[in-house]
Amino acid sequence: MNFIKRVLSTVTGIFVFLFICFIGLIILGALFGSNDEEIVKVKPNSVLDLRLDFTIKDYAGKTIFDEYTFLNENKKNGLFNIIDAINYAASDDNIKGISIDNNFIDAGISQTKALRRALLKFKESGKFIVAYADIYSQKDYYLSSVADTIYINPVGMMEFKGLYSESLYFKDFQEKSGLKMEVIRLGKYKSAVEPFLDNEMSDNNREQILAYLNSLWSEIKNDISESRNISVENLNNIADSLLARNPNLAKSSKLIDKITFYDEYINEIKNEVGVDYSDDLRFITIEDYAEYASTKLQNYSIKNKIAVIYAEGEIIYGEGDENTVGQGTMSSSLQDAREDDKIKAIVLRINSPGGSALASELILREIELTKQVKPIIVSMGDLAASGGYYIASNANHIVAEPTTITGSIGVFGTLLNGKGLADKMGINAEQVATNKNAVSFSFFETLDDTQRAFIKEDVLGVYQLFTKRVSEGRNLTMDEVEAIAQGRVWTGIDALNIGLVDELGGLDLALQRAAEAAEIEDYKIKEFPVFRKNLDKILEDFGLVKAKEKLLIEELGEENYKMYKEIKALKQKKGIQLLFPFNTEIK
Repeated sequence: MNFIKRVLSTVTGIFVFLFICFIGLIILGALFGSNDEEIVKVKPNSVLDLRLDFTIKDYAGKTIFDEYTFLNENKKNGLFNIIDAINYAASDDNIKGISIDNNFIDAGISQTKALRRALLKFKESGKFIVAYADIYSQKDYYLSSVADTIYINPVGMMEFKGLYSESLYFKDFQEKSGLKMEVIRLGKYKSAVEPFLDNEMSDNNREQILAYLNSLWSEIKNDISESRNISVENLNNIADSLLARNPNLAKSSKLIDKITFYDEYINEIKNEVGVDYSDDLRFITIEDYAEYASTKLQNYSIKNKIAVIYAEGEIIYGEGDENTVGQGTMSSSLQDAREDDKIKAIVLRINSPGGSALASELILREIELTKQVKPIIVSMGDLAASGGYYIASNANHIVAEPTTITGSIGVFGTLLNGKGLADKMGINAEQVATNKNAVSFSFFETLDDTQRAFIKEDVLGVYQLFTKRVSEGRNLTMDEVEAIAQGRVWTGIDALNIGLVDELGGLDLALQRAAEAAEIEDYKIKEFPVFRKNLDKILEDFGLVKAKEKLLIEELGEENYKMYKEIKALKQKKGIQLLFPFNTEIK
């Protein structure tokens, strides 16, 4: 009995201790979170350290905890915060230049191009840009190619070989496992579901992938050619023959300027800045500097605003969060911008492969209501395809990057079927129903002709609505839309030629067009959405999600875990999908 008392006493003590720690953290957060002093100081003769080894999103996000305001976050490490920081550094006397250092950049091609464009503008200030890496990936080199001098480690490596993408096909796996994906699609290029129907890539799919890869590669080569003064033909030859695979070959090919160790690179920067070799070089990280620049760029005297609403991630039916686009969050953001008299125009920044057809239509409806009150300009990022293009189609003006992947005007529906697996396991499902169509679908039964016909009718209805929306929004005939639809994917350059977008450029150009449409000159930006969190709900799941994810990665490995997440995500999709036709990882 005494033993049980001691155990209960110990357990109670642990819980009391944890509770006291939690309260202590809240008090400390309240004390330190209320400190309004400037976080970052920029000293003279500083060098901006452009080390982009974190995931770059268009929008860093603003998070509000209603009951625990000290936990509120307003991050400044998004793509456009970084670009603003680079722009501000050009006129900051304390910043002498930029070092692009060992990145392994985790950003899309269009995001990288936008950063590159900002660096080219920075060079107009006369300040230096240098770049160093132990290993240059193609995307790292694409960004670094703007530098005045490009360095590489003597035992480093470089990748310059062209682009490719890889798709996995599951037809045989389905037959062997007994798990089958029931598929209904419209659009001969709508290949998101192709891996479940065949064991090899269709000619149509290969055609569109090759077309957009060639377009992206052409844009990359043209930019590098201009910065490095190397012909496009020569760059192709370097890629085909792998003539940059090591430091000596890269230098001979004129892709690299100097082969040095990192300490020598630092000494060269010191020489450029004008400090003694024995002194420490003052680096300031891009994340810290973006935080600093954001405080300097605020102008409280300007009253007019342009709202920038970010639609980043897959479109889902529901509220949405930092990684997904839900009609709940999007609708409230559009309503807030619409009802704010100081907001004169809206830029909808889209970086999405699409997703739920229902959610896309609900978002589009809110856009149409808002467009009646204020002009809406769309800025497309890396990806504005399928449902991502759907919500863009009725804007007043659409601006895309040359490397934006867009279009994919097509529809599909999928249902996971386990009849074959159940048979192999000796499981038989029996249904009892009051009406002949009461069982619209069972995981344990294959679709019959009637069920398939109903689903196909729904898919056709969504496709017809999609093409109608594009026809109305882009002032194209239905025949013209059909000719460029069928699920076909286009780059921004091609989309401009066929009328899916109006102009090529970045967010800065979209903001300019928004200001013109609103007939204003001076304005400041107000960003949406604001994500609201419930700390009590988060604490309920404290530790479990991360622990589960870490365990799965350890057991399955990174690549298998990615495949597991894709299959899980596909199972969770509700209703008919307007989704980009394949994985967008370009290698």
